[in-house]
Amino acid sequence: MTVATNRPDGWPQATIVGYVNDGLAIYCFVGRAGQKFTNISRDSRVSLAIGNDYPQPLQIKGLSIGGRAAETTDPAELKRVMELMLKRYPEYAAMPMPGPEVIAVLRITPEIVSILDYSKGFAHTDLVAVGETDLPKHLGSSRHTWLAPRAA
Repeated sequence: MTVATNRPDGWPQATIVGYVNDGLAIYCFVGRAGQKFTNISRDSRVSLAIGNDYPQPLQIKGLSIGGRAAETTDPAELKRVMELMLKRYPEYAAMPMPGPEVIAVLRITPEIVSILDYSKGFAHTDLVAVGETDLPKHLGSSRHTWLAPRAA
């Protein structure tokens, strides 16, 4: 997955990261000392691109997502993210895990999703807006305490 953030000088910065998702919630690890974390700490807006390299242009499928990134520190949510990471990347189990002083776990909440499917025609996309009321219906886990209703 490619994550694009906004640098202080206005230039976008795109970086490739590993990720997992729990329904519509997308998670990745980032270094606290890196530019990506600094950018997100200042401006939570991010753009994501998820896809593969295809041998034929009309086979292209992928997602382009605009959303907000936030660090998650909830122990139950972090436990779930680690379970998902180890399921997707079992090789991580053999690696020493840096502590929270070194890495941050980001939760990216989509606001707009562009679904690319060139098999429906060159450059075909379907645009889907995701609102707060949509998230609870489309999360893979019901343990998302961060989705508590906002006070009026």
